[in-house]
Amino acid sequence: MNTGYHYEVYELLKTLYRKQNVLKMKEYIQHANVTTFEHCISVAILSYVWAEKLHLPVDKQLLVTGAFLHDFYLYDWHAKDHGRWHGFRHPAIAKKNAQEILHQPEEVTEIIRTHMWPLTFRNYPTSLEGWIVCFADKAVTVWEVFRNL
Repeated sequence: MNTGYHYEVYELLKTLYRKQNVLKMKEYIQHANVTTFEHCISVAILSYVWAEKLHLPVDKQLLVTGAFLHDFYLYDWHAKDHGRWHGFRHPAIAKKNAQEILHQPEEVTEIIRTHMWPLTFRNYPTSLEGWIVCFADKAVTVWEVFRNL
């Protein structure tokens, strides 16, 4: 992937990268041997690349911020007390964290809340940015889970 995209995404997210609570995502494994922080960066980059390559009329800051914070739930979902309903519950937890800890606007937290569609079938994306993040998350997840098989 073009490293220029990595730099552009970094520039859009550089204030978030420095926040202690955001850095906590490095402590948790998301899929295989990938941390939640790494997963979220990959989703942000892929979302940005798709928007650029397809010339989609999106708010790039909103897009990459929602993508980067979509799994901002800050716990080990593999632990017995979290794992069973994690897929259904973590979007609301990540949304709440983004609101309360990072003071993110509704446009960002709506992307976070709806990124697990169709699993959370009543909570579907309501913006183009939300749909892009929803599909980028699925693509990155498949890659992370199956790339080493």
